[in-house]
Amino acid sequence: MTTPTPTPTPTSQSLAAPFAQGVEGVYFDGRSSRDRAATLRVLGSGDLSSGAPLAVLRVAPTDGEPGSEQQWPLRQVQFDPPLAGVRRVVKLPDGGRFETNDDRAITALEAAVGRNRGLRGVRRLESDWGLTLGAVVTLGLFVWGFLTYGLPAMARSAAAATPRSVLTSFDTSAIEVLDNGTFMGPTHLSAARQAQLQREFKDVAQWAGGGYPYRLLLRDGTPQANGDKDSPAPSGSIGTNAFALPGGTVVMTEQLVKLAHSDRELMGVLAHETGHVTHRHSLSSIYQGLGLTLLTTAVTGDLIGASTFAAAVPTWLLKNGYSRQSETQSDEVAGRFLMERYGTTKPLRDVLARLETEDENADENSVKRDDPGAFLQTHPGTAERIRHLREIEQNWPQRRGK
Repeated sequence: MTTPTPTPTPTSQSLAAPFAQGVEGVYFDGRSSRDRAATLRVLGSGDLSSGAPLAVLRVAPTDGEPGSEQQWPLRQVQFDPPLAGVRRVVKLPDGGRFETNDDRAITALEAAVGRNRGLRGVRRLESDWGLTLGAVVTLGLFVWGFLTYGLPAMARSAAAATPRSVLTSFDTSAIEVLDNGTFMGPTHLSAARQAQLQREFKDVAQWAGGGYPYRLLLRDGTPQANGDKDSPAPSGSIGTNAFALPGGTVVMTEQLVKLAHSDRELMGVLAHETGHVTHRHSLSSIYQGLGLTLLTTAVTGDLIGASTFAAAVPTWLLKNGYSRQSETQSDEVAGRFLMERYGTTKPLRDVLARLETEDENADENSVKRDDPGAFLQTHPGTAERIRHLREIEQNWPQRRGK
């Protein structure tokens, strides 16, 4: 609406002088993309935040179109937040917009009428390199703290809250993936040898407790394609290994059985794996590694989602293993079992050395020290684990009552 030009009155002392005199810019009517030169100023007196002053827009004439002047109560005018390198935008009640490069004048008007107060603080932060650098460092520390402490804590909580029925589903789906011939194949151990190991594992499972439906699966860790002995094992085969799934299923390969010098060594390995089950290391490690989106599975008990999720379980466990804390905690479990059953942790120390050196004649003395960069690794080195197991044995009288 075009109105007569109001008689200027003294402007508020809180308003910057440039705006009282008029700020140059361009006007868009909201109906076309054509811009027209325009001037915006404020007329009125008293407190600008009261809404009494008027915003007056004067649009310059162009070829074929006369000039015009419009005015609105200042309280009806909106200000877009500032963006670096972009003209300031004033939104008008009629759907049009006024744009100007005079950031100082718009900022002064915003301050006078009390608009975008919170954003002014953000803008000061963006324009101050010291504060910006500090904010980046603070954000980096937050992200580091979340990944180092927050996410693991959330993963452990989610693992603890996961229903047993979901754990069973994880195990079932994971074994289906593992038994596809890529990771492992049927064992060639004799029925008598398998029965012997199952009886001995039953004792370990009863000792471990926790109410889990433990079961031991014996498999060939280097299966040949189509049973052809002359064909190489698949690249993804698990080899000489043992690992636990979240629901209490423990897989041990016949290659590990053959590497061991005694069943005491094997039971030490299996006791270590039950430690991963009872402390839910497998599940928390997978939750942490695969991300926050999968944590909802623990809360919802979504068996469809659990089945899909379980397909990632074997690959994650075999590729990434456990954290230092988890391995140390499970070695504590295995150490207690070995001390209570045999009075020594040497069986596990020896078989760990053979797994490390891939030498069937190695023992704990074959691993002298860890790689110099081992302290940077997420998993404890074998030498460190052997030292820990020795300490358990040496301090057993004090540890036994705990």
